[in-house]
Amino acid sequence: MKYITFAGSDRKVSTIVPGTMRIAGLSPKQFRELLAAAEECGINFLDFADIYGGGRSESLMGELLAAEPSLREKFVIQSKCAIHRQNGIGFYDFSKEYILEAVDGILQRLQTEYLDVLLLHRPDALMEPEEVAEAFDSLKRSGKVRMFGVSNMSPVQMQWLGSALSVPLVANQMQLSAAFTSMLDGNLNANTQTDAGIMRDGGTLEYCRMNDIVLQSWSSLQFGRFEGSFIGSEKYPELNAVLETLAEKYGITPAAVALAWILRIPGKFQAVIGTTSPAHLREAAAAADVALSREEWYRIYLAAGNQLP
Repeated sequence: MKYITFAGSDRKVSTIVPGTMRIAGLSPKQFRELLAAAEECGINFLDFADIYGGGRSESLMGELLAAEPSLREKFVIQSKCAIHRQNGIGFYDFSKEYILEAVDGILQRLQTEYLDVLLLHRPDALMEPEEVAEAFDSLKRSGKVRMFGVSNMSPVQMQWLGSALSVPLVANQMQLSAAFTSMLDGNLNANTQTDAGIMRDGGTLEYCRMNDIVLQSWSSLQFGRFEGSFIGSEKYPELNAVLETLAEKYGITPAAVALAWILRIPGKFQAVIGTTSPAHLREAAAAADVALSREEWYRIYLAAGNQLP
């Protein structure tokens, strides 16, 4: 397993991260088997959100922590908040009151006294950075949260928020996969008049690397917006052919090759995967031990339907 560190922390965290959006339907026994597979592979980081399974994903972890307290120090636990559902609608809420309320709920469900990392879940157009700073300071002082980050934020949004914070932003969780490359396209097609040359995210990749912010990929094996996995999909025959060829070369699965493609990008990356299968998690973990060549990385990028100027 390959490890990185967050800014200001010496704790090494795995570059492969189990995401828990789909675990709510598992039994405690099944989830414990998934965690056992993670431990076996050297995976020590878990990604939650208060909306996953309506809170059930966190509660499932809490049941295991209550039964086996030693698990708490084996895993770095991250959760997300700010997607607020009220009066039949969902919206984003970065208010101090809601952040503090949400974290209390997260900790109660997880049955733990602290979160290692809290991410704000998508940007809030009504964000007041000073109010977020008050919430983060309160959570830091009380020991409820050790590190803070964001998701789906542009560099300007991170810079604006960070201007009011007394703590660093350590992570930004963004959609990225071999079949969803908007974070890279603008970079590669700079100074062209093509659609691919539009910098839609404002240079998140570059900003995060310059500021020691970990990029966490979500939907790491998906295409479109929750349209499904590209692994084995008839929509991506060329991509799958390349992945299968490289999988045979490296003795891993095509999915692991696709994850290795993410981890090959310079900077600090974690690939979040939503599997509920211990076997698939073991297969995915092998990605961390493969370093694709430059030619192989570009071959995958082009096979997904992208072009270079």
